[in-house]
Amino acid sequence: MSLSTSFDEASSAHRARRSDAKAVERSRAAADRTLYRAVFPAGIVVTALFFLWGGWERRWIADDGLIVLRTVRNLLAGNGPVFNMGERVETNTSAAWTYIVYAFSWLSQARLEYVVLTISLTLSVAAIVIGMIASATLYRARLSGSGGLLLVPAGALVYIALPPARDYASSGLESCLVIFWLALIFLLLVRWSVRPTPSVASTLILAFFAGLGPLVRPELVLISVLALGLVFLSPQDRWTVRAAMVVVAGAVPVGYQIWRMGYYALPYPNTAVAKDAAGSKWSQGFAYLWNLVLPYHLYFGVLVVAIGGAAVVWGSASRKSGRRAAAPAGIRERAQRVQSRLRAPGTVVGLILFSGALLLVYSLRVGGDFMHGRMLLPVVFCFLLPVAVLPLRVPERRSAWSSREKTSALVVAVAWVATLAWAFTIVTMTGSAAGTTIGKTGIVDERAYYVLNTGHEHPILAEDYLDYPRMRPMVEAIEETPNGGLLLNTPSFMYWDVVPPPLPIPEGGAGHTVYFLNLGMTSMNVPLDVRVLDPMGLAYPLAAHSDRLTDGRIGHDKSLYPDWVIADLGLVGMHPWLPSYLDEDWIEQARVALTCQETRDLLTSYRSELTFDRWKQNLKRALHFADYRFDRVPRYEIERCELIPPPKVVGGS
Repeated sequence: MSLSTSFDEASSAHRARRSDAKAVERSRAAADRTLYRAVFPAGIVVTALFFLWGGWERRWIADDGLIVLRTVRNLLAGNGPVFNMGERVETNTSAAWTYIVYAFSWLSQARLEYVVLTISLTLSVAAIVIGMIASATLYRARLSGSGGLLLVPAGALVYIALPPARDYASSGLESCLVIFWLALIFLLLVRWSVRPTPSVASTLILAFFAGLGPLVRPELVLISVLALGLVFLSPQDRWTVRAAMVVVAGAVPVGYQIWRMGYYALPYPNTAVAKDAAGSKWSQGFAYLWNLVLPYHLYFGVLVVAIGGAAVVWGSASRKSGRRAAAPAGIRERAQRVQSRLRAPGTVVGLILFSGALLLVYSLRVGGDFMHGRMLLPVVFCFLLPVAVLPLRVPERRSAWSSREKTSALVVAVAWVATLAWAFTIVTMTGSAAGTTIGKTGIVDERAYYVLNTGHEHPILAEDYLDYPRMRPMVEAIEETPNGGLLLNTPSFMYWDVVPPPLPIPEGGAGHTVYFLNLGMTSMNVPLDVRVLDPMGLAYPLAAHSDRLTDGRIGHDKSLYPDWVIADLGLVGMHPWLPSYLDEDWIEQARVALTCQETRDLLTSYRSELTFDRWKQNLKRALHFADYRFDRVPRYEIERCELIPPPKVVGGS
């Protein structure tokens, strides 16, 4: 054998070994990539199942959630979107939530409580899934080609670990819809920002859903404006796309707004009037913030995932930095450069973080809420969306990593481990961090409160709330007074006072009216022909337009005296038919005060027959009605309206 032949054979063997080694390396790399891809969907499934399990373990429907169902009952019965028949009052803050529950109730014909429970859990879990997908899309766009990525749950774990987040995953309130909408808008914005050229269809879909914000909750108009403004001002090939955006985004909310003002005679839900949403209670707002942040050390959970997200950005900066274009000299060129940066993932992240800050400021200004954590959940969700997942990077070649990238990866890994530890600590907490009694702050763990006071671990059905104090006696009082009348709760939990209607009593009775703060449990345990009013004004505009109590409990700082209701309904206002604690003179003064022209116009706007002329009058005066307030002390209201006081009742107290 010649020397050349031996050399060729050795070279062939060496090439074969190199080829086999490369094949093995490619096979291992393919297996690694398969593992990397599998981690993310596995993380989504695990996180979603944990949230579903957590929400199910704490399942309930709040009293305010039952308020929504009363409106749905009226819709299903053909009475329109009202709380009491014949009175056009929008008692639900979220118009979108009302009609979503109505639609699924009509389609399924299932019991309303089970319908709303199913929708709530589904939307809550879907929000977490969508948020994780949006966050992963961000990191894949930024870290493409930089080695393997293990996309693991992070900010999503922080959110689902919070007890209030699990409480309001199934409460029957619109909280689930709010976080679902936030996650959806974030995903649509991220996908719009990472595509080289977004399609017209995707842009219009984004515009449509962004426009729905104020129907989900009125304050979400802040985020709608930011999102729509970002897309509108970004580079577009044609102005027709911008024009189409305006039409698509505004068609539903603007149309509903016009209809609302004509139908309800208000520019926003009656709940905003009852709670004076334009007012300010900063000190109460900060008390509400600490009530959520301190018990769970939430600052730590948010901080560690934020550090992890910042480390990712810092570590990948060297890859993204390259030769910078020379700064444009002209103003027009600078404007074009700024405009081109609008459609960038970093801008979208900044928008969602700024949105969370705006919602936080709004919550602090209005004083938060009386339900522990509920109003701040969207704020926390916004701050956590960009870091819903974190990328644990795995290098394909050790030499490919710079020292900055190594440090970044280490920081992200430590942040993720710290997040897991914090989440586990919070989930294993026992007892209620906010307390089950209403203290001086007025804030209470709403779910724990009703579990304690109904005796049901999962109060879901309306009849579960019959075990709440006063509820069974209320039902019995209605059954025992066929002539009708006004039911007033007493300090005793065992009976209600009933103010009778005047004679003659019509055939079948004059009908019942219940005057009680807890509208949900009350209205869902009586027939639709029983009127249910509240002293705070959620379902009673007369109370909603009364002056706010300066030191009242947050969310409950209006309280209209029952004398007004007796006068308003034309009931018997004399002893011995009146309860002893009511004053005949006050009732007579309230009758006179109700003749104030502006108050009469207010009552007419939502009680009179809805003709086209009435609709036009309501539309024109909706802003005026929104601002109208009166004094809840009848004598002072008579003076304000310059009316003639009634003579003192003989024998009155």
